[in-house]
Amino acid sequence: MSGTGRIPGFILALLLGATGGALFTWIGMPLSWMLGSMTACGIASIMSLPVRGSTLARPPMSAVIGTMLGSQFEPHTLESAAMWWPALLALAAYLAVAAVLCNVYLRRVIHLDRRTAFFSAMPGGLVDMVLLGAEKGGDERTIALMHSSRIFLVVLSLPPLMTLITGADPGARVATWRPLSDMGSADVFWFIATLGAGIGLGKLLRLPAPYLIGPMLVSAGLHWTGASGFVVPSTVMAVAQVVLGTVVGCRFAGTAPKRILHILVTSAGATAILLLIAVIFAFALQRVIDVPVEGILLAFAPGGLAEMSLVALALNLEVAFVVVSHISRIGMVILAAGLLSSRD
Repeated sequence: MSGTGRIPGFILALLLGATGGALFTWIGMPLSWMLGSMTACGIASIMSLPVRGSTLARPPMSAVIGTMLGSQFEPHTLESAAMWWPALLALAAYLAVAAVLCNVYLRRVIHLDRRTAFFSAMPGGLVDMVLLGAEKGGDERTIALMHSSRIFLVVLSLPPLMTLITGADPGARVATWRPLSDMGSADVFWFIATLGAGIGLGKLLRLPAPYLIGPMLVSAGLHWTGASGFVVPSTVMAVAQVVLGTVVGCRFAGTAPKRILHILVTSAGATAILLLIAVIFAFALQRVIDVPVEGILLAFAPGGLAEMSLVALALNLEVAFVVVSHISRIGMVILAAGLLSSRD
């Protein structure tokens, strides 16, 4: 189907997503706009409603998220980052343990073929794992659905998991509401300029996730140097949550309902393994670095870079640490998957 033919389906998905977000906000759910839109579009996909995601919506929304992330980086962030090296070592160990256990589960319990299980088990880099998996002879569709399900389930389960293991209320951590009126004309200029310059920088340097990391670096530079202190209004964050939640929920669109449910059940087992190991590492690491256990859990949670970064923003939870950890996670996973698969 052409991009033009997908527009009505995406508009319907956005309407359903916004409705779901508004409903979750009304009942007081944490991370309401993302969880509500994701849930509404996920249910619509299972019911075979004519919803569709959009490959065109994610890049500009990633740029907006990157710009918001950069505004959270402060001068003392670099000083703090120097103390995070134990977390990056622990992250590498976590990825190794998690990937091995998930691979065993997918091969021995679910009986996926070796290559499909391997690339489905690697906790990160959806697009990269699908491309590498297809190149090595894995089932491209299954790998894509497994990773999509993992991201869906991780985002959905994180708020209650945080409450269960730490007693913290994610809803109480939501960032302070910033109205549109707080953004003056100069702030609007710097915001738009950051988007454009950041996207250009990301492409020029061929950064991973260029639409997110490029604007984040430019925004961080502006805020570090004091050239601008623009703050992105909360309405923009809510829109970002709805669009991203809609895209995640619609990743199942066009798939038979039985296949969706089967993949969700299969992925639930792998996701449970990943999150259980993340919890263990989070509590162990909290004794070593000065970061709350909720922040470490979010940094190790095997969701997507954009999704987990947006969760950190929405919950006002160790944004810089979470972003650095997830960028490192994706790099480690892509490197390891490429090296290990080349031995076949």
